[in-house]
Amino acid sequence: MMTMTVEQAAEAVGGKLRRGETSPDSPIGTVVTDSRQAGAGSLFVAIAGEHVDGHRFVGQVYHAGAVAALVDHEVEGAEITQIVVPDTVRALGLLAKANIELRRRSGTPFTVVGVTGSVGKTTTKDLLRAVLSTQGETVAPVGSFNNDIGMPITALEVNEHTRFLIAEMGANHLGEIANLGALVPPDIAVVLKVGVAHLGEFGSVENIQRAKSEIVRALVPHGVAVLNADDEHVVPMADIAPGEVIWFGLGERAGFRASDITADGRDRAGFTLTAPGHDPVKVRLAIPGRHNVMNALAVIAVAVRIGVPVDDIVNVLAEQSSISPHRMAVFGLERGGSRFTVIDDSFNANPDSMKAGLDGLAGWAVDRDGEQPYRIAVLGSMLELGANETELHRGIGAYAVGLGLDAVIGVGSRGDGKLDELAGDLVAGARDACTADHASTLTELVHDVDEADRLVIDLAAGHANAVVLLKGSHASGLSALAGRWDRNDDLPEPSAPVAAADAERRNGEAQ
Repeated sequence: MMTMTVEQAAEAVGGKLRRGETSPDSPIGTVVTDSRQAGAGSLFVAIAGEHVDGHRFVGQVYHAGAVAALVDHEVEGAEITQIVVPDTVRALGLLAKANIELRRRSGTPFTVVGVTGSVGKTTTKDLLRAVLSTQGETVAPVGSFNNDIGMPITALEVNEHTRFLIAEMGANHLGEIANLGALVPPDIAVVLKVGVAHLGEFGSVENIQRAKSEIVRALVPHGVAVLNADDEHVVPMADIAPGEVIWFGLGERAGFRASDITADGRDRAGFTLTAPGHDPVKVRLAIPGRHNVMNALAVIAVAVRIGVPVDDIVNVLAEQSSISPHRMAVFGLERGGSRFTVIDDSFNANPDSMKAGLDGLAGWAVDRDGEQPYRIAVLGSMLELGANETELHRGIGAYAVGLGLDAVIGVGSRGDGKLDELAGDLVAGARDACTADHASTLTELVHDVDEADRLVIDLAAGHANAVVLLKGSHASGLSALAGRWDRNDDLPEPSAPVAAADAERRNGEAQ
């Protein structure tokens, strides 16, 4: 954080200072919203959440060394100095805005790169951080800290030594990205894709387009827009860009273009890069997922515009195999007497990202012994899709069968009828596709992650080269299953393995 005292912070957020045992002249070192992270020199922001009210912990953070608490009402009896505001989340944003303004006024080079899109934000952010970190101190969010709390917290990590800030901006409603952009205006804005994530909240794809375009409107004067040339909903954003527009994609419009796309047996993509003013160059990605070609193109476009040599960018992309948790993370597992490979893409899901994950699973080719992997898709429900949610879930089930996957497992919920219904729709779509296409994909609906865990173990027991994709919205619980598998604990209760005859019977019914 830039140098700022408690009193200066109160002025920045328009708060009233209630003096305690800590001095208003104390410098603030860090800003936290979790009382467990409070330490010497920290400012604790008390947020009244759905389940926990941070105001309950104002008294405790004083003893942890915090110098002040940002609150929406004075907490009686607390020894710590308090900054009282009407809305602590809004005040957190204003504090982030003040911090970025201080950094810009310091006079040394500083660039904010904003990233949005229905899919790919976090992966693009992770790759961009890896590339830009080779050029200077780079601040980027942990995981998907991209809302009105996470993004300001990230912006408050910026200090006088920070060269780049990567601001991931997400939204569930119109105006959210506009608000984030007003707090931290980007110098460069990246728009990856306009899809159907949160369609139920936005009401239409056109509204999603308007929401994502807010990042372009938020650009600083003469700021640079980096746009997906292949997305018909992104292309019109060039008309509102205040300065230079840079295109990336696969078509002729794109200045940063990929061609000759290939993938290895673990679905790690390679392609030929064409970039303005550069000879064609081969690029190889270390992360799995052919869909990441577009994310890599966006990263390359930003980095070249900033001045990073192309060879340096290509080298980093070839080495960067680790990204945020639960996003196409690959690991091997021996569990319950079975051995299988896990593709953990369980952080969240929408129809676009679900198809990308399934494509990644389908892209796993024969191993070095020439054996075709047994590919199992363990899929949870997708939320906030609006009136077409049934059709969209059935479509994903059919898409999985169309890729020739060996098994599709829909994971519902015993405690949530809606999640169970949507998982059932997904499996129904898969079964209908099996009937129509005479496919032999095994389809199964289970009602919790314990059942899914056991079924995967049983299936893998009969197939020595099994690969399992975990993909679903956070509420589906699949990220918890991924964590269980990563730790390799909480083994489910034993059950009779899926017998070959039983599998054959179900496949026969599907035909």
